[in-house]
Amino acid sequence: MSASPAPKPAGLSVFFPAYNDSGTIASMVIRTVKHAAALTPDFEVIVVDDGSADSTAEIADELAHTYTQVRAIHHPINRDYGAALQTGFRSATKELIFYTDGDAQYDPAELAQLWAKMSPETDLVNGYKISRSDPWHRIVIGRFYHHVVSTLFGLKLRDVDCDFRLMRRTIFDRINLEKTSGIICVEMMKKIQDGGFRIAEVPVHHFHRAFGRSQFFNVRRLFRTGRDLLRLWYALVIRREHLRAPVTPLAQRAADPTNRVYPSPPRP
Repeated sequence: MSASPAPKPAGLSVFFPAYNDSGTIASMVIRTVKHAAALTPDFEVIVVDDGSADSTAEIADELAHTYTQVRAIHHPINRDYGAALQTGFRSATKELIFYTDGDAQYDPAELAQLWAKMSPETDLVNGYKISRSDPWHRIVIGRFYHHVVSTLFGLKLRDVDCDFRLMRRTIFDRINLEKTSGIICVEMMKKIQDGGFRIAEVPVHHFHRAFGRSQFFNVRRLFRTGRDLLRLWYALVIRREHLRAPVTPLAQRAADPTNRVYPSPPRP
């Protein structure tokens, strides 16, 4: 009696929201192509260039020309981090979606740890930082931010601010994302938690930023972030709008027609 064939590995979409990451995005994509190929033959890598002012766009296009698995999507202007995430989630075509930032503060090789944790009983595997490799003021702000949002929103995650996540694409058949700033991560994880999706957590390393600077935790944005968090808290915790009214899931929303897509060339 012949043995049953091994199950086919799941398809994987990887995307990087990138803004002025010209010094790191090439190495992130190249490492990801190598490590994703070890997990599944069915994968794609997407660079979402959020209107970068440096050479990120040109590097992303060159990567798409070089690697058949890579696509580059360009916002014509900078729309902020949340908008880049929305574009990445809408553009992903595979069963599983992984994303992390293009600034190389996380190692794409550790995707394998999240992949191993993903099971039929899991909808999302969330990384959490073993330790934070940032200047002391960002560490203090980050801890305060995590404590505040965890308390306000009732989040059970170890690290809501760790953008190193592997999730099922079907999540976005049921939830919508509206925020275009960095607080989209709070919005997303609150809606996923309230939607009853099953979450696992895995420790990952966090590395010193070798190029560029943070676009989220800086003094200029702190007031706006606090204001936007309070508005989000009122909508999701007090009014529970995401549970009371029908929404159009993110997967059903059309992509912005002004985005430019640089696809990889077809295989010869």
